[in-house]
Amino acid sequence: MKITMKDGRSRNLPDGQTVAAALSLLGVSVGQDILAAKVNGQMVDLSRPLSEDGVLEPLRFDSAEGREVYRHSSTHLMAQAVKELFPTAQLTIGPALEDSFYYDFAFDRPFTPEDLANIESRALEISKRKLAITRREFRKQEAIDFFKARGEHYKVELIQGFPDGESISAYTQGDFVDLCRGPHLPSTGHIGAFKLLSTAGAYWRGDERNPMLQRIYGTSFPTKAELDAHLARLEEIKRRDHRKVGKELDLISVQDEIGPGLVLWHPKGAAVRLLIENFWREQHIRDGYELVYSPHVARLDLWKTSGHVDYYRENMFASMKLEGSEYQLKPMNCPYHIMIYKSHLRSYRDLPIRYGELGTVYRYERTGVLHGLLRVRGFTQDDAHLFCRPDQMETEVSRVLDFTFFILRTFGFNEFEVFLSTRPKESVGADEHWTLATSALEAALKNRTIAFQLDPGGGAFYGPKIDIKIKDALGRSWQCSTIQVDFNNPERFGLSYIGEDGRAHQPIMIHRALMGSIERFFGILIEHYGGAFPTWLAPVQATVMNITDNQRDYVAAVVAQLKTAGFRAEADLRNEKIGFKIREAEKAKVPFMLVAGDREVQGGTLSVRGRSGSNLGSMTVAGVLDLLRTEIARPQQEIQQTH
Repeated sequence: MKITMKDGRSRNLPDGQTVAAALSLLGVSVGQDILAAKVNGQMVDLSRPLSEDGVLEPLRFDSAEGREVYRHSSTHLMAQAVKELFPTAQLTIGPALEDSFYYDFAFDRPFTPEDLANIESRALEISKRKLAITRREFRKQEAIDFFKARGEHYKVELIQGFPDGESISAYTQGDFVDLCRGPHLPSTGHIGAFKLLSTAGAYWRGDERNPMLQRIYGTSFPTKAELDAHLARLEEIKRRDHRKVGKELDLISVQDEIGPGLVLWHPKGAAVRLLIENFWREQHIRDGYELVYSPHVARLDLWKTSGHVDYYRENMFASMKLEGSEYQLKPMNCPYHIMIYKSHLRSYRDLPIRYGELGTVYRYERTGVLHGLLRVRGFTQDDAHLFCRPDQMETEVSRVLDFTFFILRTFGFNEFEVFLSTRPKESVGADEHWTLATSALEAALKNRTIAFQLDPGGGAFYGPKIDIKIKDALGRSWQCSTIQVDFNNPERFGLSYIGEDGRAHQPIMIHRALMGSIERFFGILIEHYGGAFPTWLAPVQATVMNITDNQRDYVAAVVAQLKTAGFRAEADLRNEKIGFKIREAEKAKVPFMLVAGDREVQGGTLSVRGRSGSNLGSMTVAGVLDLLRTEIARPQQEIQQTH
């Protein structure tokens, strides 16, 4: 057989050579850093025998696949430790996540912090044993009998759901055996640094009708230094958590009396939201959109026509009866915009038409998945729908791409991941429509030299799409922006325009969101900035504070001047020491603190401090106004120049 490396090296080898042996013969030193491999694109163990020609690629921790193997083996390490310490615990499932892992156990009580410490200690001990991790194949009934004999009833249930005749694999390390398709590390000794993080409850198969399981989260890295850096990052994520910061800065709240997943915007949070929305409206009008508004409910028949009743019912609130008709809280804005388009006869000369709306929608999300501002039941989409001719599609997509990056950069996001998602198995529409739309999306990306990844089968059921993920200050990716081509809804609603030939033609509809939703985007912004918003977005841009009562009138006059000039300023006239006031303003993330004592009153000046603790010296009120204008204008000007 001929085995070839990705770099072009190749060698003819006898059948039956293991992956590890093949790598060695091809000049790769198979040490601790080689975790597994890919053969013709499929991930395999290093011990897997080779039997045919193939392209071989070693996997290290610096690859996503390598980290997946590493963390998957870490779940088995943790599960073995649990079974050694708590033999009555039953195994269920334990997947690897992006930078961590978890395992769910059927156990008669929650695990305590003391349990976690003991499990972690035992796992590290097992790692030091350097137990070989080996693969074993079963026929279905053999696997059922094997795990039934071990008392692993959840594993038996999983196996019973597998297709008959399918080979079933398990992995062994010492006395521990777990059902798994692999691949895995060569031994437990490959796991260097290991840490358990937290516990939680989880229903078996995610169904609240099933038994509650005990979930343990953990993470692992090759070295302690990498683990320590990751744990420090987790602490920073906790510090920036939008739920914590939102409460500390009095921005938002979610209260039981109102209902889960329903957000209250407090005055300071509402001030930031107003800035976001005003900016959004101004830029859309400038970019050729027409703004529309739509009601919060509509007849259920509208959602039947759109297909939401068929495809989306489980995420919709229950309908309500009114005067003999059924009405539905809207889960989407699309049908309303379609009906606005349909309210007039359209000509090819009218297209493209671009409707934009900050439309509040309602979706029934299960309580278990609700998460602050990031997953809610009522939220406002920055929604838009474009209606265009086929020959206009690529141009319109290009315009949306430019607009998207401009908006995101304005809010401080400069790193992006772009995905082109193609036709899924479950889809509607003619092949030629899908080909046309996919080609237009791809051409728009390539013409703007935008690097993208292909996501085969990841499109919506009605058309292909472009998804854009932003990276925040901590390097986390967030899905916000999407551009989706839709042939389905124009057909369902019978949309048309009169072409140059005098005949009716069906327009193409483009769904488009830039921020996703105001709620989620605000939550991301809070965590991106840790609550320290740039000056143009800060709910309070300057706090003016007095040292003694002698400066009260002066402070009030300065605040009035700042407000008249259009800045968001407030006075702190409390009978507190100036150091306390400064610390309070810093905790509130106010960009500038303006201090007035007798000397400042006499000179008509202010002592200016930045929220980072920097002393900016003494300035006149006019100087402070210039400082604020410069701070606000600079980032906006830089972005405008690139748009």
